[in-house]
Amino acid sequence: MTAPAPIVVRTIDHVTLVVKDLEASRKFYCDLLGMEEQDRPNFSFGGSWFQAGVTQIHLILEHDESGPAGENISIQKQSSRNHHFAFEVADGHAAAQILQERGIPLVAGPKARPDGAVQVFVNDPDGYVVELTSPPIG
Repeated sequence: MTAPAPIVVRTIDHVTLVVKDLEASRKFYCDLLGMEEQDRPNFSFGGSWFQAGVTQIHLILEHDESGPAGENISIQKQSSRNHHFAFEVADGHAAAQILQERGIPLVAGPKARPDGAVQVFVNDPDGYVVELTSPPIG
């Protein structure tokens, strides 16, 4: 008997985050990270969608039927080794400099992974840890 064929995932379609303030999140994802706001279906609850390459970020405004906004797992210390999601950028060091120039504190980095990729970690307005990573040079 042969095993059934696996499901083949092609890419991450979207990541959904529950947020407290859509405008603060729009400023972070669009104005800071350069994503484009997208049209979204007329759901019965507030939210926004943003495009990041082939991936979308779906924000849901916190409401009675949503989960709580922000990281809902008790974290003693935020770090690069906690729950997070990552976006590829051209230059992690340049991204860190822009964040620092705008007065946005870094969670960690910039630091080189063992393979040479550069990682920078920052919080979005709801405390989600977002990694900005650039590929190894060479």
